[in-house]
Amino acid sequence: MWSNVHTHSHFCDGKGTLADHVARAQEQRMVSLGFSSHAPLPFPSKWCMKTENLTAYRDEIQSLKSTTPDLEIYAGLEVDFIPGMVAPSDFGPLLDFTIGSIHFVESLPDGTHWEIDGPHAHFLEGYEKIFHSNIRDTLVRYYELTRQMINEACPTVIGHLDKIKIQNIDGQFFNEQDPWYVDQLRQTLDLIKKSGAIVEVNTRGLYHKKLDDPYPSPWILQLLLEKNIPLTINSDAHRPEDLTNHFPETAALLHRIGFKTISCLHEGRWKPFSFNAHGIIY
Repeated sequence: MWSNVHTHSHFCDGKGTLADHVARAQEQRMVSLGFSSHAPLPFPSKWCMKTENLTAYRDEIQSLKSTTPDLEIYAGLEVDFIPGMVAPSDFGPLLDFTIGSIHFVESLPDGTHWEIDGPHAHFLEGYEKIFHSNIRDTLVRYYELTRQMINEACPTVIGHLDKIKIQNIDGQFFNEQDPWYVDQLRQTLDLIKKSGAIVEVNTRGLYHKKLDDPYPSPWILQLLLEKNIPLTINSDAHRPEDLTNHFPETAALLHRIGFKTISCLHEGRWKPFSFNAHGIIY
């Protein structure tokens, strides 16, 4: 049995209805399922929910909660943090949980918000035009924004902590063991520890075969263990069939590193559960 609170449906850029995800979760005998469509943004976006659909989204989740007694269902959003524009705290009171993610770092000269995990050509455009092809400045700003989010509008869950590495194809920009990069992660983890937030281990890069490791990388997972920061496994599913994609392999990795528990939403609270490659044990 598994739990997953990072899922996307037709309310944003995912495929399938909320009911489709619930049916798949029931087939897999999942313990709990959290919906986390991309929250509305104050500018046009092809992959975020429209503001006018937020009420319908919450109402449909509530309806599914009341008609699906064999599965715990939770209402959440994946919320971007853009200083002065949008933050997880904007939506927190409406939800059971929030996932806070950094998808945008600064703006291009034409005012377009620069998306760091989109097509590589778009990444290169911002890398050159905003940061003058300085990878250290680029990544330092990414982690500065992550820490600002934690300080000012801390979400329940920190989404795909090191997702910007998806652009580091074949290590062309940096080595994850560069001292300055390690320092950025250590600063960020120290702040997460103080905040009490949960860090997700996100498998999406694995099952899309874009990466050999989850977000965050195994050496960061080791630091999380040393700091006793709670983890949860999520798939960032954009299709019902991906709800638990690469969970067994990721659970095995966490065991090898030394984790004994993962956190899951159960009975309305985040609780630590023992786990193995077949799921959580409760």
